Amino acid sequence: MFRFILSLVAILGASSAQAEVSNTADNGFTVKHLTVVNGSAEDVWKTIIAPARWWNGEHSFSGNADNFYLVPQAGGCFCELLRTTSEDNIKSAEGSVQHMRVLFAQNGKALRMSGALGPLQGEAVTGTLTIGLRPDGDNTAVSFVYKVGGYMEFPVDQIAPAVDGVIGEQLTRLAALFAPEEEAEAEPDSEPEEDEKAE
Repeated sequence: MFRFILSLVAILGASSAQAEVSNTADNGFTVKHLTVVNGSAEDVWKTIIAPARWWNGEHSFSGNADNFYLVPQAGGCFCELLRTTSEDNIKSAEGSVQHMRVLFAQNGKALRMSGALGPLQGEAVTGTLTIGLRPDGDNTAVSFVYKVGGYMEFPVDQIAPAVDGVIGEQLTRLAALFAPEEEAEAEPDSEPEEDEKAE
């Protein structure tokens, strides 16, 4: 839980605006993100249902994305094991966390889950994340829409941009796994050093 709070503090303190909060009310909000992923719907789906590959471990209770798993069927769990590793490399589970529960799953098309993510878990709210996949030529358009509603002590005008940043980050990380190799390896142009300029 402490990691979640730190992440939210960092996001709330950022100066850039979060433009994807599409709707707010006194008791809830909606965030939407859409991107085109350089992969087939089948391949993107297989990656989505393996959250350990793309969900940022900083947004977890254990701090390690390897502890995530998802059962992509109705009633299935998007969960996290609270594991520790001893000095002699023996792993043991001290507990678990249910982040979301699967409401709807259709291979290669849609995944809908219910759950209040992160610090919202301690509030009296319901959250619904709908992940949609649609063919776009040889690529796949992927949307993340997360709707939250209910009673919470967080001010909506602060928590909504923070959650928006977290949801947007996960979609960006998912898409990055399918980035063309040359794009993934490309490094940003850098200014030459002062002594190089003088030559």
